[in-house]
Amino acid sequence: MAKLKIRSDFSLKRIDLEVKGLVSNQFLGNYKSVFKGVGLEFEDYRRYDPSNDDASRIDWKASKRVGQILVKEFVEERNLEIVFLVDVSSPMLTSSTEKLKAEYIAELVSALSQGVLGAGDSVGLVLFSNKIIKDLRPQQGMAQYYSMLRDISNTSNYGGYSDVNLVLDYAFKKINSGALVILVSDFIYGLKSENLLKLAAKKFDLIFMMVRDPRDLTFPEGSGEVLLEDPYSGSTLLVSPKNIKDEYKKNVLSEMNQLKGRVIKYGADFLFLQTDKPFVRELIRFFKMRADRWR
Repeated sequence: MAKLKIRSDFSLKRIDLEVKGLVSNQFLGNYKSVFKGVGLEFEDYRRYDPSNDDASRIDWKASKRVGQILVKEFVEERNLEIVFLVDVSSPMLTSSTEKLKAEYIAELVSALSQGVLGAGDSVGLVLFSNKIIKDLRPQQGMAQYYSMLRDISNTSNYGGYSDVNLVLDYAFKKINSGALVILVSDFIYGLKSENLLKLAAKKFDLIFMMVRDPRDLTFPEGSGEVLLEDPYSGSTLLVSPKNIKDEYKKNVLSEMNQLKGRVIKYGADFLFLQTDKPFVRELIRFFKMRADRWR
């Protein structure tokens, strides 16, 4: 059984304290306060810490009574469920960089999963192509993490084409309402049903993470002519790369922006990642954006 070369030791230990604090605290803290279906229960007061606390959480009436600035502490009424929907179609095993798209995605899922599990929440994994390959229902504990890593690194699980509509429909039927669902794909095959997106965004806290190789964005350089084949119909077309390169890139960017617009339109979030650039910086920016939106 062939396996991907995934840096599972990446984890949160391999990034600096600022990043660790962001992923484990802001990612696992700020979104909980607005997580669909999660209630917060008042537990106690504590002294305000200006270096860590949001001033909007200050209880001025209680502070005045005791003569010091206090903030309220809340606890969640239940644990959270985070489910990764991961594209394992054939294009995930391609690359023009040192990492396959599959390897990049696996390290991304690995890092976030360790943070979630470390906070005591549950993580699940659905692998899909043009069919559902694996479904690990949300569980707590590191045994779940190793099961996820084993399945996502097994190359025998990869193949076929990507059907995002299929996995959204599956998630809508199988995953609990209010879960955080993170759909990770290159989305090259697109999204056909806007209604499925609308329903999923209403039921879940939904994030689309688009992961692409640089080669996905531009037509390969070359001289002469090349023969292209439609993967669906089998029809072929003879083209000159030099003549269509600019138009190709323009169309690719247009399709990406259209998908992003549709995702945001229905209240879901969208993050673009490229395999030749580390994902940590983009995650920081992305989760800070979400945190700021909830303040």
